[in-house]
Amino acid sequence: MGLKKMALCTLCSSSHTSFWLLMRISNWYITSESMTDALAVIIEKHKKLPLSVAWGDGTTSSSDGQFFFSGGTGEAMNVINAKEGFTPGFKGYTHLSNQYGPFAIRTILATAHEAPYIFDGLTMNDTGKRIKEHYADTGGFTDHVFGMCALLRYQFAPRLRNLSSLKLYSMRTITIPKETKELFTAKANIERIKQQWPDIIRLIASIMKHKIIPSDILRQLASFPRQSELSIALREIVRIERTIFILNWISSVALQRRAQMGLNKGETHHASKRALNFNQRGEITDRTSENQHLRMMHLNLLTAIIIYWNAKHLGRIIQDMKQQEIHQSSEKLAHLSPLGWEHIILTGFYKW
Repeated sequence: MGLKKMALCTLCSSSHTSFWLLMRISNWYITSESMTDALAVIIEKHKKLPLSVAWGDGTTSSSDGQFFFSGGTGEAMNVINAKEGFTPGFKGYTHLSNQYGPFAIRTILATAHEAPYIFDGLTMNDTGKRIKEHYADTGGFTDHVFGMCALLRYQFAPRLRNLSSLKLYSMRTITIPKETKELFTAKANIERIKQQWPDIIRLIASIMKHKIIPSDILRQLASFPRQSELSIALREIVRIERTIFILNWISSVALQRRAQMGLNKGETHHASKRALNFNQRGEITDRTSENQHLRMMHLNLLTAIIIYWNAKHLGRIIQDMKQQEIHQSSEKLAHLSPLGWEHIILTGFYKW
């Protein structure tokens, strides 16, 4: 909308706000740091709501990218993703907990691979550090992500395409049963892991202490034309962890169901953001990548506030039903969703 139009809109109301006051507020308080702090407050309050326990314990999460068109002045700053058509744009990569809390968001290029940015959301705040199991689709999967998740003590559960084409690896000290021996076509090289173990420990310690950004190091490991010894050692860890995951995936219906439910929550969350971003025909017209990222943080914070408001009032309704001796099972409560926006007037009230 812009500060000038906002100041003009308040001329006809009782609470008039000048353009200079709005500019002062925007320059001093509407920053990336303040948006991060505000989001953390909302997520913590949302986690403490009684209804949030019915959706989960906050230890699982999912992440997915959402494409946003960048029309107008922001068009020259972005690239075209053939999957989304010929209109320029970028992606907002969001992390969502199983309690519906959008605890992290990153702005990435439209053509960028999503997998390196998984750890940025999991390591940037306390909510991400409490996650134990994380879900993603095929776009969030690479070999290095599997290895890093295991080293950082996250259970990575991606929904993989062409699962039957992936190899299974064994180790020298493990005896494979005769019934499944044909499935294991190769063995992981443990000696390579032992040789590079000190460097692997330093890499993980740097990520945990926020000395380096995880997405940066993952992109560097993937961009080398000739793999380094560290990258080769991580590949051997990946082979072991991916084999364990595939065996767990095909033998656990509960794991498949949890991953599908987590990804479905993320898709519904994207729909709510699309509805909230109605101004400028849903396009992001900011000129610089910094302002585009700030715009994504605004949209994510607004969505988190609506989710918190919905969860709070749904909890009050359920409490009133309990007082009226209307029993609701925990299984039914788990199917409720705070992602609705049909009851919210997005454009506000107009008094003439």
